[in-house]
Amino acid sequence: MPTTTRAAVLWGTGEDWKIEDVQLDDPKANDVLVTMKAAGMCHSDEHAVTGDLPLPLPVIGGHEGAGIVEAVGPGVTTLAPGDHVSISFIPSCGRCKWCSTGRQYLCDEGAKLFDIGMMSDGREAHHVNNAQGSSTAVGRFAQVGTFSEQVLVSENSLVKVEKDLPFGVVALVSCGVATGFGSATERAGTKPGDNVAVIGVGGIGINAVQGARIAGAKRVIAIDPVEFKREQAMEFGATHTYSSVEEALLALPDLTWGDMCERVILCPGVMHGDMIEPALGLTSKGGTLVVTGLAPLLENDAQLNVFMLSMMNKEIKGTVYGSSNPRAIIPQLLSMYREGELKLDELITKRYSLDQVNEGYADMRNGVNIRGVIDFA
Repeated sequence: MPTTTRAAVLWGTGEDWKIEDVQLDDPKANDVLVTMKAAGMCHSDEHAVTGDLPLPLPVIGGHEGAGIVEAVGPGVTTLAPGDHVSISFIPSCGRCKWCSTGRQYLCDEGAKLFDIGMMSDGREAHHVNNAQGSSTAVGRFAQVGTFSEQVLVSENSLVKVEKDLPFGVVALVSCGVATGFGSATERAGTKPGDNVAVIGVGGIGINAVQGARIAGAKRVIAIDPVEFKREQAMEFGATHTYSSVEEALLALPDLTWGDMCERVILCPGVMHGDMIEPALGLTSKGGTLVVTGLAPLLENDAQLNVFMLSMMNKEIKGTVYGSSNPRAIIPQLLSMYREGELKLDELITKRYSLDQVNEGYADMRNGVNIRGVIDFA
């Protein structure tokens, strides 16, 4: 029988999330029904609200999450009811060219992330009943939609984790932590002794700070206009903080003996093309600039001095999921947390109920949270 669950649905650009009763199909081939325990409130869902990321609407929000497997469909071999899982918005089929060459973060299944139908067979399996007696098919952010008491997702989007780990922690590693940490360690390639600058220290940037520290950076420079976030960055491994790139550009020549930063990670709440050139100004000769922040989908223009890009032998890299593989990085990060190397509990500024989802995003916009978490308990 179909399952009815409560979920936060976005019906229109610029609107609030609305709590709706959503009907879910029973699991079919390669589907898994998960009872949610925690969901991280990432800025990417805000991009759907503002229209910077135009999605087919209506859509259930959320793409960070953790829960317990309730039921599995035919063909599911890696999970069973009762298993605890981290919900990865990056799927990994294990068979495509990208997965088979160690680049799960580019899995071909990602092409289906914003389809309204199920990843497994394309069918519309989520519906909201209307007052007129009809129903409307509803999509899920990144094919997971974790702002829901139960979710029906592909086996490819789930990573089994150990049962003693806190659900809030497991939720956060599924996106923000992995993306930020990997931006510093995998994509930027931070080495011991490097100077690293992180521009924007929200839920992703704060983990780039952690990644740079753990990778052995000599100096970790956190740049953010919000004083609270700069203070938090010092707790997570930053050695210096500045309120703006312009302020950092004045200080870094003396601080780094003229070298500037071998690695610069750009992860503002909303990325724009005119941020590239100032960030390159912080980047050393032969250095790497990693663009992690999400820009409006239709923004095409970037500003940079191409002469200096080539003459200073610099490079600009994009990244998705920190160029990390979910089936490897999620267990790795949780192991580092267990051993006390990685701070995760401290990332959670405040917990909210599902009904408080709009309050949580207001707090994010006002800069009072590093990460808010929906606690379904």
